[in-house]
Amino acid sequence: MTSIEINRAPVMTLWAAVVAERLGYKRDEALTLGRAVAGMNAQAKAVRVGLREPGDSGDPRKKFEKGGRAPGKPDTVQLLGRAVPVVKTPQGLRTVSKAGKPDSPEAVERYLAGKFGDALDDARTAMKKLAGAFPRAELAASAYALYEKFRPQIPAGTRGWGAKGVLDLGALVKLAPRKASRG
Repeated sequence: MTSIEINRAPVMTLWAAVVAERLGYKRDEALTLGRAVAGMNAQAKAVRVGLREPGDSGDPRKKFEKGGRAPGKPDTVQLLGRAVPVVKTPQGLRTVSKAGKPDSPEAVERYLAGKFGDALDDARTAMKKLAGAFPRAELAASAYALYEKFRPQIPAGTRGWGAKGVLDLGALVKLAPRKASRG
């Protein structure tokens, strides 16, 4: 499979999860980090296109400031240009839902399976190859810029909200440097 018609949010979720895993986070941690990054980007876009007012983000960090219910002390992980709030749980790091509870990696995996369908394995494999073609520090610095190069193209503004575009898996391969280096 070389292309998929899909909305940007699941593409961002999967890419951020793949990047997080490449940067050393466990798969379950990476899945929740990916979903949080996609959610933060969606909130920012909603404000930018006028669908939400600034400050009306449902940002889980506000729950921490008000003594939210998530166990453990909040911390942040830098991923794709976002400071993602996380908590330490017995199962590892987790992002926090709007309700202030640790996110479920299983729910993120179900979300991705529902959005990508049979193409999930192909998409994950292509993204892992791209992420693996960069040393970790370089990937951490350029992951969002790489996403901007392969993400599905959609109409600008509110017309593009929730719209599907084409994710070309072959384009991901072309973004890898000729000499793949690992770090």
